[in-house]
Amino acid sequence: MTCTIFFMPNVNYFGRGAVKVTGERCKILGAKKAFIVTDRFLNKLDGGPVEKVIATLKEAMIDYVIYDGVEPNPKDTNVADGLKVYQENHCNLILTVGGGSAHDCGKGIGIAATHEGDLYENYAGIEKLTQPLPPIIAVNTTAGTASEVTRHCVLTNTEKKIKFVIVSWRNTPLVSINDPELMVGKPAALTAATGMDALTHAVEAYVSLGANPVTDAQAIQAIQLISENLRQAVAYGKNIEARENMASASLLAGMAFNNAGLGYIHAMAHQLGGLYDIPHGVANAVLLPHVEKFNIISNPRKFADIAKFMGENIEGISIRDAADKAIDAIRKLSEDIHIPSNLRELGVKEKDFKLMAKLALEDGNAFSNPIQGNTQDIIDIFKAAY
Repeated sequence: MTCTIFFMPNVNYFGRGAVKVTGERCKILGAKKAFIVTDRFLNKLDGGPVEKVIATLKEAMIDYVIYDGVEPNPKDTNVADGLKVYQENHCNLILTVGGGSAHDCGKGIGIAATHEGDLYENYAGIEKLTQPLPPIIAVNTTAGTASEVTRHCVLTNTEKKIKFVIVSWRNTPLVSINDPELMVGKPAALTAATGMDALTHAVEAYVSLGANPVTDAQAIQAIQLISENLRQAVAYGKNIEARENMASASLLAGMAFNNAGLGYIHAMAHQLGGLYDIPHGVANAVLLPHVEKFNIISNPRKFADIAKFMGENIEGISIRDAADKAIDAIRKLSEDIHIPSNLRELGVKEKDFKLMAKLALEDGNAFSNPIQGNTQDIIDIFKAAY
């Protein structure tokens, strides 16, 4: 059996009230001044996640400074602005509060603080980091990206309009905190998009070339939890049980793809995010059924399993027909939670398909897709999703 490596944070807190440990954990990691990385909305939200985190820092008598310039699809300019604040205030620990954008921006700041040169030119790719990052604690507020538990740092190069990924074990936060009480009341559209991001992580990890029994177990549980809880979380944002189950699903899916890899959905979605600034979860959700329809023949049995995990009745039908039901189940879920039905609705232009297809095949996530296609294959998938 080939040796398998499994990456995850040293310590993971999840469940109601988990945020209360933040200050204590900062103290354990030797924080003199914590650098909070978040966005303006969360920073100004009365009684919101940032205020709750700050309360724990004050209790632990830890000084802090806030950078709230994080944008959706975080950009290299956000990292540069944050780095300046981090260095000017002599911080020694990074505390990210938010969803994937905050976590990725915080990781980017940590990389820039410890590595010289342009992030895209020098570090995009896999395991190119050479120095330890400052300690990172990630307090998560959405059930979707799972950046709080992964070694991936996804940023946008604003000059080239390219979304790129820095993958390294050094990026993995030392502590992740998933408190569903911080997710209550999130807008339905955000809940839907991040939830479909989590489903994409689980599905891509399950059929990935890098899948193994450990990641399969995580992906299976994540798919089931999402299928059973995402609709309820979207319908009523204060449903704490649905929120808690979605937080667990996101965590499991993140651990699965952090080790099994992803595929063409993420490789293609990164181009939509870089060129059009489309929210990552929405891009994934629109592409998900089309890419997996392309992938079905690689492992029909696993796709039949996905159909079963999503509640479809596959008794008495062939494995191949059951596999098709997985695509049907994904489409039904997207429709129920009002995900845009195609790329045209998102303002994507056909003239960009060829460029995006070329860049998608160069994206690090493409290499673990279960079918290795060509540029025309990717163009055809973009067309199908259009």
